[in-house]
Amino acid sequence: MSRIFAYLRVSTSGQTTLNQLHEIHAAGFAVDEHRVISETVSGSHAAFQREGFAKLVDRLERGDVLIVTKLDRLGRNAIDVMSTVERLSSMGVKVHCLALGGVDLTSAAGKMTMGVIAAVSQMERDLLIERTNAGIERAKASGKKFGRPATISDADKVAIVAEKIAGASYGELAKRFNVTRSAIQHVIRNSG
Repeated sequence: MSRIFAYLRVSTSGQTTLNQLHEIHAAGFAVDEHRVISETVSGSHAAFQREGFAKLVDRLERGDVLIVTKLDRLGRNAIDVMSTVERLSSMGVKVHCLALGGVDLTSAAGKMTMGVIAAVSQMERDLLIERTNAGIERAKASGKKFGRPATISDADKVAIVAEKIAGASYGELAKRFNVTRSAIQHVIRNSG
């Protein structure tokens, strides 16, 4: 007979997992109290790196069922969630997500759902990158300068190269122009 576990997670100590537990009970899952694992940890931590989740996994056996209310309880991004579900599936553990209609994420339908979610997540990342790059190009076209302001003027760069050719050391030049040795080395390297 399958044992049913519930994994409940909140991000901050000011939050409570009681609503998640209520949702699981309301969905008809009878989870013994000693099989309810609650923890307060940011979803940015991979599931298997969380102390409570790692202890839960140690208790899971082939045929067990893990219930979560939402996918974000397992991870913050689709890749982490998919990796977690795949690892649990390889252990013979079924993963049910209430927010997806209670579908078993390790089943064929669940895997398809996860694939669609991953594709949408990838598309959102790609669109964000495109918008960011377009914004940068627009800013450059309007004359916006990027990066740190130059600490050495063009005239000083010419003087540094001339003095280095005349035999000045990197340390002497750094003191004279009030910059670091590595800044002087950078000027010399890029003077050719």
